[in-house]
Amino acid sequence: MSEHLRDETSSEPQASGGPSNFIRDIIIEDIKSGKYEGRVQTRFPPEPNGYLHIGHAKAICLDFGLAAEFGGKCNLRFDDTNPSKEETEYVDAIMDDVRWLGFQWDGLYYASDYFQQLYDWAIQLITAGKAFVCDLSADEIREYRGTLTEPGRESPYRNRSVDENLDLFARMKTGEFPDGSRTLRAKIDMSSPNLNFRDPVMYRILHMDHHRTGDQWCIYPMYDYAHGQSDSIERVTHSMCTLEFDNNRPLYNWFIEQLGIFPSRQYEFDRLALTHTLLSKRKLLKLVEEGHVEGWDDPRMPTLSGMRRRGYTATAIRNFIGSVGVSKTNGITQLQQLEYFLRQHLNQIVPRVMCVQKPLRVVIENYPDGLVEEMDAINNPEDAAAGSRKIPFSKTLYIEEEDFREDPPKQFYRLAPGREVRLRYAYLITCKEVVKDSGGNIVELRCTYDPATRGGNTPDGRKVKSTLHWVSAEHALPAEVRLYDNLFLKEDPNEVEEGQDFTANLNPQSLQVLRDCKVEPSLRDAEPGTKLQFERLGYYCVDRDSGDRLVFNRTIGLRDTWAKIEKRATTGK
Repeated sequence: MSEHLRDETSSEPQASGGPSNFIRDIIIEDIKSGKYEGRVQTRFPPEPNGYLHIGHAKAICLDFGLAAEFGGKCNLRFDDTNPSKEETEYVDAIMDDVRWLGFQWDGLYYASDYFQQLYDWAIQLITAGKAFVCDLSADEIREYRGTLTEPGRESPYRNRSVDENLDLFARMKTGEFPDGSRTLRAKIDMSSPNLNFRDPVMYRILHMDHHRTGDQWCIYPMYDYAHGQSDSIERVTHSMCTLEFDNNRPLYNWFIEQLGIFPSRQYEFDRLALTHTLLSKRKLLKLVEEGHVEGWDDPRMPTLSGMRRRGYTATAIRNFIGSVGVSKTNGITQLQQLEYFLRQHLNQIVPRVMCVQKPLRVVIENYPDGLVEEMDAINNPEDAAAGSRKIPFSKTLYIEEEDFREDPPKQFYRLAPGREVRLRYAYLITCKEVVKDSGGNIVELRCTYDPATRGGNTPDGRKVKSTLHWVSAEHALPAEVRLYDNLFLKEDPNEVEEGQDFTANLNPQSLQVLRDCKVEPSLRDAEPGTKLQFERLGYYCVDRDSGDRLVFNRTIGLRDTWAKIEKRATTGK
């Protein structure tokens, strides 16, 4: 079926402007005023300590989208200043995700590229009396910092001479001191109302190999020191980050001003938050390490690799990001809004096929033995260019178990004893007999068909209320279908009782595996990643685990009218 699929990233990445985008407005004004000579340079600076998730997609679309919209450039820069958490595996995965999302960086950089320059600038600040080596421990630094209502206290090592600081810092670099024994701190203002100004740490000692520089360094710059200078080196004009860095902006500016380097500017925007979804790398790592999920690309995970494996498209994600806007106020977005854009895009691009997830055998008693007909089936009614295919029809079929009721309730219009239904693309059939095993379980339906209704037509105009999907038993392929649901039961997974953590809200039904499914034979050579609509069931994706036996992941279901009626009848909701 793959020949009917369109390239999901074929459309150009859309600019990140949506209902509102104040950063876009700032860029327009900057261009009008001639600031930065009308140049736009952005960057996406992830730390390679985990896999990217849907929250990062907002930053990616903003950084790359705005640069593209205004004819500028966007760099991919890895903020790799903490070797204790960073791995090459994450670097590779991040690059794959950015490309998959539909973007290509203009420059590929690492903060570690700038380690020597950052060190030289630290020497410059020490020489200017703006930085000092401190012997306080991490706990003591926190104690001396003070609170929001009380000023901090100066370190007893704050007034060391320039020469002593230069000597100690050089010895820190050569590895003379153990981890945690000394830091380099900026000398600013311990009484500042902004706690970030209270002599922040610039360097710490870590005797640990770095994923790129190996054992070349044993001192590593802190984020607040490295980030603004890295932007400046790359001559970034509009440095975008989420709102939690709002209080860090004055420090970002302070370092740039003290060093007299290119004046990059930082702008903060609202981070993406979704219902039923966790977007914390630390907590996602806990899910992986404790085995609650199968890995970073588990289809229940909000990582881009997990969403890709589940069958999400880059276009759907970009369109969703474009819809949420960019503001200075954090909020939460309903997961259904993302699912709307997913359904909308999949509906346009994927072929329709038939799969029976819980097979119930149907024998058409008056159909000729040995006859096999080929029925014409439309691949995608939304796309005439997708064409059609042939599907075999024979005496013995499978339908969905839930499409039959021996004693049908009100508003159930599917198959029942004595009732006639339409088989998609085929004939009208009527149930004549129900066959059960010794335990009273229904194992087979015996039906008749009307030969005059091929293609589902009713020449006499009689009304048939329901159309069912099916597969020919003789020709069907065995398949495994994995039904995914929300990973968390509560809209806010962090909402727990005292003594619990977020894992208490995990949904025990987030994955159901159906191993006796049947699919039409056109799927025999379907490749991993192929996206499909199983008619009447939902959207699915061929999983990488497919081999001799096809494996499908449910991306998202279709809206099922009867399921809603039945739920309302049983729960009252």
